[in-house]
Amino acid sequence: MKKTIIIGSRESKLAVIQAEMVKQAIERENPGLSVSILTMKTTGDKILDRTLDKVGGKGLFVKELDRALLEKRSDLSVHSLKDVPMEIPDDLPLLAFSERADVRDVLVLPEGAREIDFSKPIGCSSSRRILQLKELYPQADFRPVRGNVLTRLQKLDGGEYSALVLAAAGLMRLGLAARISRYFSPEEIVPAAGQGILAVQGRAGEDYGYLEAVSDTEARDAALCERAFVRALGGGCSSPTAAYARIEGGRIFLTGLYCEESSARWRRGSISGARTEAVKIGQRLAECLFQSVCSSEAEKGGHLADICLVGKEP
Repeated sequence: MKKTIIIGSRESKLAVIQAEMVKQAIERENPGLSVSILTMKTTGDKILDRTLDKVGGKGLFVKELDRALLEKRSDLSVHSLKDVPMEIPDDLPLLAFSERADVRDVLVLPEGAREIDFSKPIGCSSSRRILQLKELYPQADFRPVRGNVLTRLQKLDGGEYSALVLAAAGLMRLGLAARISRYFSPEEIVPAAGQGILAVQGRAGEDYGYLEAVSDTEARDAALCERAFVRALGGGCSSPTAAYARIEGGRIFLTGLYCEESSARWRRGSISGARTEAVKIGQRLAECLFQSVCSSEAEKGGHLADICLVGKEP
């Protein structure tokens, strides 16, 4: 009789697809295991009338999944890494990181539209995105939009918004790449830390050797670097932060963005170093951007300055 592994997942279509991707990888490489998916609605899925920073942050998407793990109703949880809080309980560690999908943010127009109608707002709930989109579309207004991807698209096509800005990875996993009107390069819009990566979480002290089927070392190192950057800046709870780490051989190249909410001062910078120093690289760039934002020379709003530290080791 096969041993059964239970994966906990949010109940949205995208979350289930992502859990299914992990399920298939485990079963493909571990024929002695059977994997099932347990879905549940999280608090973050239920509260749709306010932005996340007003109701408790990204932790609202994992609370119920964490409880299922602790109560042993599930053995694993699968998350979009960008939705995972920076502080993880010691007894519920992140165990594996999937190969990274397309990291970019994208513009989605209403069906049949060819350009943005600036008489309507662009739907975007992320302060990180809005901060950078204002550089690209200074004439645009932005309005929060909540709900899963399919719900957001319904609101867009129903005429509530002129466009949406979403993650390419989610649309591609849903088979909706044809809806993408424009890809924003990571230089135009620095992505959220962990964007495009799936994280697998479990209980400390248990044998999860079967997760080698899911693990990708480049994604792991990029995730550690990006999350160290955000964590060093206070976890990104309310102040906009963004981070994108790119691996080339034995080196890691990190671009980060930080905005001090109270002053509206913001900076973007880059740094590189040995891949083995991923966490230190993230911390070093965070320190540099924080000091720059807090300096008397930092400008208020409307200007995205670059600090280039490429080649300097942390």
